[in-house]
Amino acid sequence: MSQVFSEETHRNMLARIPHCTGREVSDWLRTVDEGPALFRFEEKVSWLRHEHNLAYGHAKAIIHEYDLRRAARRYF
Repeated sequence: MSQVFSEETHRNMLARIPHCTGREVSDWLRTVDEGPALFRFEEKVSWLRHEHNLAYGHAKAIIHEYDLRRAARRYF
């Protein structure tokens, strides 16, 4: 079962990603965009975890941010 993080927890997780992974969030978002065309959230998280050896929380935060930004582009 997926954990649901608050907005504050999500932002804190994103802020830690560069330190923990050595890559900026924008790099990870580009990696997801250029990755395989997966549709389900958990499939994307699983791919990121296994392909790039990320922790579950980091992968989930990256995918959540990717989906938020993609949705925002549709409205503007």
